[in-house]
Amino acid sequence: MLFMRKEWRKAAIVGLGGVGKTQVALQLAYWTKKHRPEFSIFWVPALSSATFEQAFAAMARKLPIQSGGDDDDLKQSVRRYLSSEAAGPWLLVVDNVDDSDIFFGSAGMPGSISEYLPESDDGLTLFTTRSREVAVSVAGSDVIDLYEMDPLEAAEFLEKSLIYKDMLHDEEAAAELLKELTYLPLAITQAAAYINIKQVPLAEYVELLHGTQQDIIGLMSKEFRDKTRYPGSQNAVATTWLVSFGQIRKSDNAAADLLSFISCIEPKGIPQSLFPSSESTEQLVDAIGTLCAYAFLTRRGDSKVFDMHSLVHLATRIWAQREGLTATTEEKATRHLATVFPSDDYANRNVWREYLPHGLRVLQHSKELDIKERSDLLFWIGRCLRADGRIKESAKSLEEACQWRIRHFAKDHPSRLASQHTLAIAYQANGQVQEAIELLEQVVAIQAKTLTQEHPDRLASQHELARAYQANGQVQEAVELLEQVVAIKAKTLTQEHPSRLASQHELARAYQANGQVQEAVELLEQVVAIKAKTLTQEHPDRLASQHELARAYQANGQVQEAVELLEQVVAIKAKTLTQEHPSRLASQHTLAIAYQANGQVQEAIELLEQVVAIQAKTLTQEHPSRLASQHTLAIAYQANGQVQEAIELLEQVVAIQAKTLTQEHPDRLASQHELARAYQANGQVQEAVELLEQVVAIRAKTLTQEHPSRLASQHELARAYQANGQVQEAVELLEQVVAIQAKTLTQEHPSRLASQHTLAIAYQANGQVQEAIELLEQVVAIEAKTLTQEHPDRLASQHELARAYQANGQVQEAVELLEQVVAIKAKTLTQEHPDRLASQHELARAYQANGQVQEAVELLEQVVAIQAKTLTQEHPDRLASQHELARAYQANGQVQEAVELLEQVVAIQAKTLTQEHPSRLASQHTLAIAYQANGQVQEAVELLEQVVAIKAKTLTQEHPDRLASQHELARAYQANGQVQEAVELLEQVVAIKAKTLTQEHPSRLASQHTLAIAYQANGQVQEAVELLEQVVAIKAKTLTQEHPDRLASQQWLAYILKAADCDEARV
Repeated sequence: MLFMRKEWRKAAIVGLGGVGKTQVALQLAYWTKKHRPEFSIFWVPALSSATFEQAFAAMARKLPIQSGGDDDDLKQSVRRYLSSEAAGPWLLVVDNVDDSDIFFGSAGMPGSISEYLPESDDGLTLFTTRSREVAVSVAGSDVIDLYEMDPLEAAEFLEKSLIYKDMLHDEEAAAELLKELTYLPLAITQAAAYINIKQVPLAEYVELLHGTQQDIIGLMSKEFRDKTRYPGSQNAVATTWLVSFGQIRKSDNAAADLLSFISCIEPKGIPQSLFPSSESTEQLVDAIGTLCAYAFLTRRGDSKVFDMHSLVHLATRIWAQREGLTATTEEKATRHLATVFPSDDYANRNVWREYLPHGLRVLQHSKELDIKERSDLLFWIGRCLRADGRIKESAKSLEEACQWRIRHFAKDHPSRLASQHTLAIAYQANGQVQEAIELLEQVVAIQAKTLTQEHPDRLASQHELARAYQANGQVQEAVELLEQVVAIKAKTLTQEHPSRLASQHELARAYQANGQVQEAVELLEQVVAIKAKTLTQEHPDRLASQHELARAYQANGQVQEAVELLEQVVAIKAKTLTQEHPSRLASQHTLAIAYQANGQVQEAIELLEQVVAIQAKTLTQEHPSRLASQHTLAIAYQANGQVQEAIELLEQVVAIQAKTLTQEHPDRLASQHELARAYQANGQVQEAVELLEQVVAIRAKTLTQEHPSRLASQHELARAYQANGQVQEAVELLEQVVAIQAKTLTQEHPSRLASQHTLAIAYQANGQVQEAIELLEQVVAIEAKTLTQEHPDRLASQHELARAYQANGQVQEAVELLEQVVAIKAKTLTQEHPDRLASQHELARAYQANGQVQEAVELLEQVVAIQAKTLTQEHPDRLASQHELARAYQANGQVQEAVELLEQVVAIQAKTLTQEHPSRLASQHTLAIAYQANGQVQEAVELLEQVVAIKAKTLTQEHPDRLASQHELARAYQANGQVQEAVELLEQVVAIKAKTLTQEHPSRLASQHTLAIAYQANGQVQEAVELLEQVVAIKAKTLTQEHPDRLASQQWLAYILKAADCDEARV
């Protein structure tokens, strides 16, 4: 720059101490000597007047000038000579012009260096300085900013500085070392000197840098020899800036105070609003300017946010320590932060997110301080951490605040009680529900002695205790306590008072959790109606109650009303709140759940994907709200047939929660519970069982036996047991669940009815069809009294009862009940709703069982046509309906159509499901049956042998699915003339079922029936007759006389006996 533009006669290099300004100036001097030999080169250190005079004296001895011996005269003689034409071209480097008083002079220091500097058209002057003020004063706009090296430059510099080059083979340690040293040349030089002398590996030096702050200070303060620096100068990186700090303290007290404050906070991302106020705004701006001028602070663009170099920040700690300012500074910083730190109101979110790192650093440094302001800072930081989803940190901060107040305040002091109240809320969020309850019960007990029953603080604590009770499964206690709170507020507050409405809102939530859904709806409708009169439509409280009412509508089966109300809420929030506002995202999340319940699964997925994408930008990966949305999105994926996507997303959620939450945390267990459900849907039944067994075991240690979450996981484990062929275990576990709920829940409670519903399904799978019918008839009768006829739960139970009727041979009853269900769903659900299609699917199966095969085909063709428009070709529901349609085609004599359709299904599943997936194996099983019906017996045998071989590797020998395929393979063997193989295989099947199933179990009887037919085909007529007589006798006791299975066995027995008589007659 100096040599390229003639008008540039002076320039200044400005930068942080240790950034390499002197080295750059040296490089320029050597370059000039080599490439511009006509230039004389002079080097003048400006560390002090003495170093300047010494340099000028040396120059005088080299130059052809005369001097009277006076120092002043000598300097003037050098100036005059270099300013003359006789001197020729020259380069003068004035190094380390850091002290403006030395350079320009001052009242206390008369005389200056600047007055002796030469001026010449042939001369160039280069200054190096840490002070931007000096740089601008001497060079105007011709200022060169020098920053840290880039990583590549730093690596090359480290290589040159190290004696033992092979140390650089540890590339990871070298990169980490340079990053820790922030690519600062002086820091790299110091580290290299230490490593060269001590011969320590790079990784070990990095470990030292990761030690305690005192260790780092010691390491960075070590002096070392550096031939490129002046004798007597500070070489250690952490102390090289101390001179500048001293200069600042002498010249600008406000800047020195600001530097002291910054030494207590984080060095990066410092908002100007956090700085302590000065006597005037101008003084603060000047102080900031001074620190920026020394490059100790750098402004981020045009913002009011500043950064300090991390090593400079370390030096400020050393400076404060050496000056004896540490304790005073930390106390001042703590008091100041406690004053300016904002509340956890969402409107303050951007501010407290900026302030949090600094507040946490101050708290870390001030652990020995025993002042109220530190407790206050802990309190507000704890609340803001909770609002930001950093629950563990929040609880820790609030615990410390609470402990201080316990030590210094009486047990009934409002501040002490407030901190305990807030800590309890954090405990609940952290999964420490029992601790939350214990703490709130203490608070409530104290307030009961010191406050009147209508005091707002006492009622607020009771309100919060009720919420904790509900989270702990003590729903009845929650309801009772909230009813008391609401009753008191009804006497003391107007009906539109926010506090009264808030407690009614919370009571409605408790009612819903207690199965009193109708009461919840009615109460929330009252709350919403009052708020509609007193609050604007965009008021957060009004929208919150509408949100909650929508959830109650959904629980009450009024799904369409829920969707419509939530769509209104979401639309209003879209106009009034930013897209990342938690309240807006929460309502979108809940709307997505309602969409899914309403059969609008695609809409649910699209909305949840938006929510998850926004949260990915604004929340940390471990934030509870972000994880909750991912959890719900995974459920929607599963409902949409995207089971693999659901598993991948849930595995991510579970992995993150495993790092951030304790193993007994409710959220972590809930995600594991959901992942197990996804595993089961993906055919990974064993994985599902193992994961649910872990969840159930943990909940057995941490929750009471009647806790809803514990019962829910046992319920789900039972379903997994059934899918895994462990039907007896499923029955036993569900009977336990139902027995506990019978003691703790009313007979119409949804959870109790749901467990009875699932137990009935297990009974049916266990061959206890009569028990299944009796239990489902009870459930249906109760739901008929408590739920509307279109309620999803009531219709689901009727649907299941119809399936049990069909299994019991009451096919006509099954058809009639399913026709009712389908008719109701046709009025209340869209034609593509999954629940409506599922009932039509089941009705078609009943039609087929009732001999109405044509009706079955027509209905299934409708279902398949609708699903073809709304579901992807690999969606499980669409494939299941095609599977069932193929079975109906076969029953209708359309065997070729059945084969073709099943081949399509099997081909799709071969691309999307693993070979051991239950659904894929089931379709292959059914295709083999169709092959046999189509005369393709060899293909049937080959396909079933494949299925049986896979199941032999993945299922236990007594698993119903494995036995079913062996049963069917035996039938194919018999059709293929391999009668002996059929007999042997069926004898194995019958032997296993004899050990695992009761003698009246339909599946055991079916295999005995088929074995008897095989015996006959194999010429073992006596065995056939004896076995069929046993089967007929058992069925006579357990089935109605018109049951198809009973009739079939009687007809076969008659046929075999008749055939045997004919054979004897021929003989």
